[in-house]
Amino acid sequence: MADWAGYMGLMLDGALVTAKLTVLGCALALPAAFLAGLGRLSRFSAIRAASVAYIEFFRGTSIFVQLFWAYFVLPLMGVTLTPLQAGVLALGLNVGAYGAEVVRSAVQSIGREQHEACVALNLTRWQSLRHVLLPQAAVVMVPTFCNNAIELLKATSVVSLISLSDLTFQAQVVRSQTGSTAMPFLTVLVIYFAYASLISFGMKALERRMTRGLDGLRT
Repeated sequence: MADWAGYMGLMLDGALVTAKLTVLGCALALPAAFLAGLGRLSRFSAIRAASVAYIEFFRGTSIFVQLFWAYFVLPLMGVTLTPLQAGVLALGLNVGAYGAEVVRSAVQSIGREQHEACVALNLTRWQSLRHVLLPQAAVVMVPTFCNNAIELLKATSVVSLISLSDLTFQAQVVRSQTGSTAMPFLTVLVIYFAYASLISFGMKALERRMTRGLDGLRT
């Protein structure tokens, strides 16, 4: 029993690392998504081209390869990252590329009459985006951002390949030391599901709050 208590301690330590990767990865993915998504709508061709290149590269290559580049190849170029930093960088940029298309499509989904109203009010492009288009588009983005956050959570398991002691890595340690497969990986399933449920609940609460705020502005 004492041994299993120690093993559960390892699993909880791994769960903490997974939570940290998820939070920091989302903190990087969100601004990357907005920068690239809005960049695709820019009037400047160079900005549009850079945004498209980022999106297509990170969506078109494997997260495994991106992680290995961040941890093993960047040091050859003079940029050395810890396993946690490499994991956050790879996960954040990868999911940010998917989120960029969410931002672009949400902004473009706003009705033409809203754009015409901005022109009638003599708002600049930035003022229109900030005060009229983005507040409405943000409500549309939330459900898909929720899915992206959960996908990022599940993708954190790849960092075990660079020996970062996340939840999956610790489950493999417990399995090798106890010879038990069902118990550690059942624990992993439960913790991942609990994290995903927490993200989903939080995002739904945020969506309801944003919708009420938007309805208040309209009235």
